[in-house]
Amino acid sequence: MRYSFRLAEVVGHMPDPRKRPGTIKNICEFTGLDRHQVAALLKNEVKYVPLDALSKLCAYLIERGYAKADELPGRLFGVEPEHFWELIARRRRLELCLGVRQGEEKDTLDDAWVVASDSVLLGELLNGATTLGGTAYTWGDEEEKEGEQPRPATPRPHPEYLQQTLVWSPGQAQFDRCKAMAQSIYQSFSDAAGDKGLICLGSNKSNPVVEAMVASCFGCEPFVSQDTIAAAGKRSCPIFLRYRDNDPQFPSCFGGLRLAKNQVANKPGIYYEKADGGWACCEWAQGKHDAAFVVYFHRESQGRLEMVLGGFSGLATRLLARLLARSGDDFWPPVFSDEGLQIGAYVVKFNLHAQAADERALGRVEPTGDSQIIQLDRETIARRMQPTEGAA
Repeated sequence: MRYSFRLAEVVGHMPDPRKRPGTIKNICEFTGLDRHQVAALLKNEVKYVPLDALSKLCAYLIERGYAKADELPGRLFGVEPEHFWELIARRRRLELCLGVRQGEEKDTLDDAWVVASDSVLLGELLNGATTLGGTAYTWGDEEEKEGEQPRPATPRPHPEYLQQTLVWSPGQAQFDRCKAMAQSIYQSFSDAAGDKGLICLGSNKSNPVVEAMVASCFGCEPFVSQDTIAAAGKRSCPIFLRYRDNDPQFPSCFGGLRLAKNQVANKPGIYYEKADGGWACCEWAQGKHDAAFVVYFHRESQGRLEMVLGGFSGLATRLLARLLARSGDDFWPPVFSDEGLQIGAYVVKFNLHAQAADERALGRVEPTGDSQIIQLDRETIARRMQPTEGAA
């Protein structure tokens, strides 16, 4: 079991310099600690914390109203997850966001409905987070040596607060309204204090909050097309969803019809950048091939998790749900880890079996297919990450 230092979470420190004016300076002036030491503590990059420094930090937190005396120093320490489901289960507050379609009432969410495939994915996600992927019964079990007193059971991690958020899917409301709802939901999550996680189900084609999250994580503008960018390697996101003709055709930072100005993407599906800089396609072909993706950004020092799980089609979303149920830990460990940030980025390729060819049969026949989990290259992610530390 490894512990992380949660100073950033307690003081509400954000990696974006625009959102943390004077954080490091204020701590240094009060405690007398070195600027580089404080920066490392905020990023959870120190191997040990001197008792003197810990005492000064506790005094600062109490004096500035960030914590109560009886909460310290315990509140400054958290347990780092070691598995995919534990990553989700350790979030104190977990928000699950789904896109919805229009019901009878066009101006309210009261009669809106959730797509069946998203409902299946939601169920598997909740099951995995609450049972740790079916391993909860062994949690904390350790072999007791003869003559030792029985050890108390280790508390199993689980979210204390669950919240579900609904947002209009693109094409179900005016684009400006979908965009405003997505940005409002994501901003509310970002502004919330304490340990938290936001999981968006579905692709950007069904859940516009996915667009806001991906844009924020990869440092670009949401709902702005990059189809005319000079080269595909300059795309902000190393994953690209090439729309089908009948998909909602809205501008997206990681969706569209072209990889770049002079680089076409002829086949619909999910494209990803390879280690050599080229792009591969997990294509969608009715009844034959499909694809899904899983991306998460985890900042343990801030107690913040952002994740999106979605299929290119509803069928792929359902197949992804089944894959998570039996092989969730195949999406662990993260492919990138640096400066307190962990990133997992995966594309899943499905080769469909005959009984899964007709999506109309989902209610009678369980979809099946061979799956291949493709882990994106670390350097592909690394060159898109901007330095998280600057003047403060």
